[in-house]
Amino acid sequence: MSLWLNGIGVSRGVAIGRAQRLHGTDLEIPERTLQVGDIEHEITRFYGAQRRARDELRAVREQIPPGTPGDIAAFIDTHLLMMDDRSIVDTTIGYIRSAQLNAEAALKKTRDAMVAIFDQMDDPYLRTRKDDVGHVVDRIQRVLMKQAQPTAALEGAPKFDIAEPTVIVSDDITPADIILLSQQKVVAFITEFGGPLSHTAILARSLGIPAIVGLRDARKWLRDGETVIVDGEQGHALAAPDAEALTFFKTKQAKLAQDRATLQLLRDKPAISKDGVKIRLLANIESPDDAIHAAELGAEGVGLYRTEFLYMNRKDLPSEEEQFEAYAKVVSAVKGPLTIRTLDLGADKQVDSGARLGPTPNNPALGLRAIRLCLKEPELFRTQVRALLRASRFGEMKIMLPMISSVAEYRQAHAFMAATRIELEREGYKLAPDVPVGAMIEVPAAALASPMLARECQFFSIGTNDLIQYTLAIDRVDDEVNYLYDPLHPAVLQLIQRTIESGVRAGIAVTMCGEMAGDVRYTRLLLGLGLTEFSMHPANVLEIKRAVLDADVKSLQAQVLRLLASADIEEQQALIAAL
Repeated sequence: MSLWLNGIGVSRGVAIGRAQRLHGTDLEIPERTLQVGDIEHEITRFYGAQRRARDELRAVREQIPPGTPGDIAAFIDTHLLMMDDRSIVDTTIGYIRSAQLNAEAALKKTRDAMVAIFDQMDDPYLRTRKDDVGHVVDRIQRVLMKQAQPTAALEGAPKFDIAEPTVIVSDDITPADIILLSQQKVVAFITEFGGPLSHTAILARSLGIPAIVGLRDARKWLRDGETVIVDGEQGHALAAPDAEALTFFKTKQAKLAQDRATLQLLRDKPAISKDGVKIRLLANIESPDDAIHAAELGAEGVGLYRTEFLYMNRKDLPSEEEQFEAYAKVVSAVKGPLTIRTLDLGADKQVDSGARLGPTPNNPALGLRAIRLCLKEPELFRTQVRALLRASRFGEMKIMLPMISSVAEYRQAHAFMAATRIELEREGYKLAPDVPVGAMIEVPAAALASPMLARECQFFSIGTNDLIQYTLAIDRVDDEVNYLYDPLHPAVLQLIQRTIESGVRAGIAVTMCGEMAGDVRYTRLLLGLGLTEFSMHPANVLEIKRAVLDADVKSLQAQVLRLLASADIEEQQALIAAL
């Protein structure tokens, strides 16, 4: 009898294989009180486990095949850095000494404290980075407890039959596990936890492996060895399929494979609609390697480069020189425009630089964060702005300010940057003659005030992820309410339209860098709203390009005008379906 299960589809494609459950991911942490004379021995034992876990991870890093997307290696590099992070190491040793706890219990206490901080973060993407903490701590814990990593048997392959296509079913999968498994005959992943921004989702998309996350109790419902079909777009898993279902999904699988091959032919083709409208397709990146990979997939530049990673998982603030080197490297690697977003951290995500920036707020999403924090802590902002402006001479850089909510806020930030430029020029630095400064439109107030902001800003970038959740007052990472996350809500569409129209009237570029920009289901709608610059994960560029090539923008704009004028929900849905 077939069994139909539903989760969150995060990596498109269809895979058919035998289920293999990983049960080694759940740990029962022992806790005991140490005798005073045992404390130093326990600290030594912890250091030994940390070193061995680091060596294991380095071995995985060396197994990454040449040509693998850069973001995969970046995740492993992040975990290697975290192995030596004082927030983990010093805090754990502190618990061993002060509470006389064994290393396993002390490490668990450290993890719980760090996860609690990440859970308070307002940015959904950064909040899911608590996975990093869990994966690093878990690897050290397994060494301490003398337990093999969940994929250890798969690595040697004596226990599991990996000679045929396999669907891995687990509660979670680390980046290191994904690298090892992707080199074997693993065709899909199913995890019980996680969301669209989890590591499993991001890496599966980069590798082109179908994946479903958030499929609760998957290991309970699926049995080892049974055939499972995974539809990574729809989020469906079908166990023990009948002959008819197998035929249907094999046909769909073949069509998707042919479709991917066809998409590659579009790589060097300009993104111009049927009626001659030129559309710019950009990429969201996190490293210089990502920039190279994006260009290979047809991206014309970078619409979003996040800088928060320079600040996370460390005790001190990055220096001006460290930031300059990082920015100069990525600017030099990008052919075309590069939009760098300034620091998007908050008081809830601060590094320990010797003084706290204030207590963690009850609602950090509405608290001191992003541009608000930068303006309140001018030395923090000044260091980053100096590094950015110094790196501007190496390419076509634009600077984007996150969470702008008013004209006054933008003016204050822009004046600060102008003063910093004068300061650098007096010191003899060579800078690009013009570095456009724009605003990220992710707060409803900014979208509503976009006609006024457009007269001040040099460009807009719409961050749909936050704009949608702020507009609808829901947290899309919260399983209890994320069903309300609706990019097609009339209020969201009107805010997007207003922002685009304001930019057009003022003669400034308007880009969209949220997930909506990289989802082909919304491409025709966004073209109809007047969007001409899309920024997305590099893997989505060619599919969006095909949608652009097949579109008649003027016709779509007329259809969207009717959609926005409609007050009937059923009519709205019909008009969206007809686009």
